[in-house]
Amino acid sequence: MSHSADDSGDRHTLLTCDRFSVERVGYEDRQAIRRWKDVIRHPGAVVILPVFADGRICLIRNRRVSVGETLIEVPAGTLDPEEPPLECSHREWREETGLSAGKMQSLGWFYVSPGIIDEKMFLFIATDLTSGPPELMPDEEIENHVISLGDAVGLVCQGEVHDAKTIIAILRLAQRVGNDELRNA
Repeated sequence: MSHSADDSGDRHTLLTCDRFSVERVGYEDRQAIRRWKDVIRHPGAVVILPVFADGRICLIRNRRVSVGETLIEVPAGTLDPEEPPLECSHREWREETGLSAGKMQSLGWFYVSPGIIDEKMFLFIATDLTSGPPELMPDEEIENHVISLGDAVGLVCQGEVHDAKTIIAILRLAQRVGNDELRNA
């Protein structure tokens, strides 16, 4: 483990990996006591929710080695250094789903788990879709799962979706389209 400090001496890099680093960050608490917190530094990511013309959405079933499960998720991917989120969104979900979008619309951003990681996720809704072959990485096991928005909300409410970014994306879309769409699902 390397311990390189930045100029302020308040941050020490503990670990550097391909997609993130871990820093020990110094700060003063409200009693002016010096404390240290280990923080995961992440370049950020995009979350894309493809919506077909008939209102169905494209989720994915994604094998996640970190938790030993295949999860129901929205397509997502890590930003490359200095990559704009919109550019990353087109690349990532085309790779995972084979779909391309004629229109992308932002639904804002959110932190994943700000108690330990600074990762910011940018949420996009993709519409005007065309299909093509996915371009999966060799280590990816992903399959498309196309369902109605109402059924997706049902999966969330029944506790069958365990991925936070997916829960946020589905509920933000449901709030946006309103209750009429859900009643017709």
